[in-house]
Amino acid sequence: MVVKLDKLIEIDDLRSVWPQEALDFTPWLAREENMELLSSAVGIEIAVDETESSFGDCRVDIVASESDTGRTIIIENQLEETNHDHLGKLIAYAAGKSADIIIWLVKNARDDHRAAIEWLNNNTDEKIGFFLCEIKLFKIGDSALAPKFEVIEKPNNWVKENRKAEMPNETKRRRYEYWNRFNDYAFRNETFSRHFKRRKPSFEHWMDFSIGSSACHLAIDLIQQRNELVLELYIGSDKDLYDHLYANKCSIENEAGMQFDWRPLRDKKASRILITRQVDYNDSNAWPQQFDWIMDTLIKMKQAFKKYI
Repeated sequence: MVVKLDKLIEIDDLRSVWPQEALDFTPWLAREENMELLSSAVGIEIAVDETESSFGDCRVDIVASESDTGRTIIIENQLEETNHDHLGKLIAYAAGKSADIIIWLVKNARDDHRAAIEWLNNNTDEKIGFFLCEIKLFKIGDSALAPKFEVIEKPNNWVKENRKAEMPNETKRRRYEYWNRFNDYAFRNETFSRHFKRRKPSFEHWMDFSIGSSACHLAIDLIQQRNELVLELYIGSDKDLYDHLYANKCSIENEAGMQFDWRPLRDKKASRILITRQVDYNDSNAWPQQFDWIMDTLIKMKQAFKKYI
């Protein structure tokens, strides 16, 4: 039997696919399924918080966080060969955003810039890590294009050592148990699984879920001190989106079958639309009832908000 094989072809002109970084590549990368590709390449689960985030007279392409630790991540995109200008911006952005993880995505990494990133990893605080990644596009014959992220430079043993050093206290361990139990319970439910993708349990007090837009996401917050569960639509910085949703407040609340606490937070970047429930975190036997409320409410929120986003 003769197996017919074809050639793997690399697409050299990235701008034939993404003409502009801010308008084309960044929104593409911020989509959950594409961010998962980058997460897999660097070994860090990345949750997008904001795109085109203001910093002085400039904008950081993507500000994100590490899902299981909450560490701040910035991502700088460059659909061309590395240059000194972008390296300088990367360091300035990292300082301005107090970033713990810095990812530089480029078409081609020059040797001197590879050496610069290696030097930064070896001579900065051990809790800070720099990644230099090349963006590749491939196809076979007339197939659809396939992206690939190739890590060129990364911190030596940084992720492993930092996680090993984290010693969660009892509160964090309880959160982790709660999220782990929630995942086991919620994702046995076919309806919930159709709406949301499983997130890794963490020590943090929140768990985020995509709603299909990089401008906002749904979140569960555990407020242990007040024994509260908070479910919210978190809007990163788009006040126009909040105003649009608020203009449709009655329709949204009627469709969801619940009233929300609308918080525009004009003096802050983010806006929040939330609903709260009193619970008892100490009674683990009551957790399944809490999970049922979370699942039912998140589905209703997604269905009610999504048509206006």
